[in-house]
Amino acid sequence: MKSNLSFSAARARFVQRAFSLVELMVTVAVLSLLMVLAVPSFTEWIQNSRIRTAAESLQNGLQLARGEAVKRNAGVEFALVGTTGGWVVRLAVGGTVIQQRAGAEGAAGVVVTAAPAGATSVRFDGLGRTNETLASIAIDVPTSALSAARSRDLRITVSRDGAVRMCDPNVTGTDLRSC
Repeated sequence: MKSNLSFSAARARFVQRAFSLVELMVTVAVLSLLMVLAVPSFTEWIQNSRIRTAAESLQNGLQLARGEAVKRNAGVEFALVGTTGGWVVRLAVGGTVIQQRAGAEGAAGVVVTAAPAGATSVRFDGLGRTNETLASIAIDVPTSALSAARSRDLRITVSRDGAVRMCDPNVTGTDLRSC
């Protein structure tokens, strides 16, 4: 009699720890629904991170060129390489490369355009100033990858005194992020 009782107690303990098939199916359905809802937001976040990475790389390259010009007291040129965010910093005389970055480094799929059109380089003098016509560099992703409303486009501006600034062209008013 005692052995029957212990078997029933063990069975009751086992039943309490198990999941039913219905509970398991509901859990899988809820997790699937959460994934379906999260994937578009994750894709948007990835694309906007690529824009930010490309913008920060370009900003760092411009600041490097300006700093090297001041340090060397010589002309240093920053030049865009293609439309994917690649750049090169080199001496203005002689063209010795100081540093360069490929556009695909963490920012694949972005499109970089300079304004005015055709202005793809800027030269800093020994005081860190520039007289070039490169007014801004716009960074965005193609509309096929992300809608314009969801894209967090960024712009890098270079003033005549050599100041390099990142701004958001979609922000208006007195917000410090505005261009």
